[in-house]
Amino acid sequence: MSSKTVDRWITDSNRVPHPQTREDVAGALGVDADVLWPKIRGAVTRGPDREIVATYPSRNACPTSVWERLLDDATREVTYAGYTNYFIWQEQPRVGDRLAAKAAAGCAVRFLVGDPESEVTRWREDIEAVPLTVSTRIQITLDALSRIEGDGLEARLSDRHIALSVFRFDDEMLVTPHLADLLGHDSPLFHLRRRGNGGLFDPFAEHVEVLWAQARPVPAAS
Repeated sequence: MSSKTVDRWITDSNRVPHPQTREDVAGALGVDADVLWPKIRGAVTRGPDREIVATYPSRNACPTSVWERLLDDATREVTYAGYTNYFIWQEQPRVGDRLAAKAAAGCAVRFLVGDPESEVTRWREDIEAVPLTVSTRIQITLDALSRIEGDGLEARLSDRHIALSVFRFDDEMLVTPHLADLLGHDSPLFHLRRRGNGGLFDPFAEHVEVLWAQARPVPAAS
C-alpha cells in the first residue's frame, strides 16, 4: 500500500478503500472501519453479519498472505482444527519454525486432527477415493508436529470435525464447511473477526472447545 494512496484517503473525504482493505487497516489499528471512515456507516453491515470479514468460494481462493498474517499476528491462541491440516505444511513457508516460536512466546498452539484409525476416517477415504488418503495426510501432519522442538504445542485426535474445519488466530478465524465429496481446498471458506457477544464467531469457537475437551491425546511414538 503506497503512501500516496493513504494520502488520498486522508485528503479526499469522498474516497474510501475497498471493503477488504478497510477491514485489514481497521484490524491492524484495533478499531472499527466506520470509525476510520464515517461515510460508510450507512452501508456497514450490522448484527452478527458484521463479523464476516470476507468470503471465498474455496479455501484455495483465500490468499496465502491472509493465512500468513493471521499466524504472524496471533499472540494468545492458534488453533488448527482441520481434519488433516495437511495443506498447512505444503502452503505455509517455515510454518514449523513459526509455530515453535509462537509456542515459545507463550501463545497456546493446538492441533485438533482426525483420528487415522477411526471408521469415520475410512468412510471419508472411500468417498474421496484419492491416492493421497485421509489417514496418510493425517500421518504427515502428526509427523510434522513431532519434529517441532520445544514445549507449548499440543495435538489431540477426534473424528467429530470431519465436515467442518475451524482455524482460529486470537479473535479471527477461517471456517470451512466441507461439502459433499469435495476436498477441503474446494470447499468454501469464511473469514470471521470477533466483535462481541452474540456474533458468528463464538459458536464456532465453542464448537472447537467442546471437541477439544472430548478428544484424545496423540499416542506417544513407540
